[in-house]
Amino acid sequence: MIRTRICLRICLAAVLLVAGLHAASAQTATPSAAPAAATQAKPGKMKLTMQKLKDMKAKWATNKPKLKACRADVKSKGLAGDDRWFYIEECMSKT
Repeated sequence: MIRTRICLRICLAAVLLVAGLHAASAQTATPSAAPAAATQAKPGKMKLTMQKLKDMKAKWATNKPKLKACRADVKSKGLAGDDRWFYIEECMSKT
């Protein structure tokens, strides 16, 4: 009986805690319109979308030997994630 009460109190406390955190996060102010300079800051800070990746891959597919060399550079440098894609994009745009 005591264990049941303790368990119910813990569950209730957890639910209230989660509800409180959700309400607190919902009340945070949304930033107003950001300046254009801040949104175009660095390509490394932007997230790549799947559509952008597909477009980049389609463009790179026309020059497979260069893409292979760029991928080898990426592998040797140990890059991952967005850094990897930005490096390949930079490498492919070099002449």
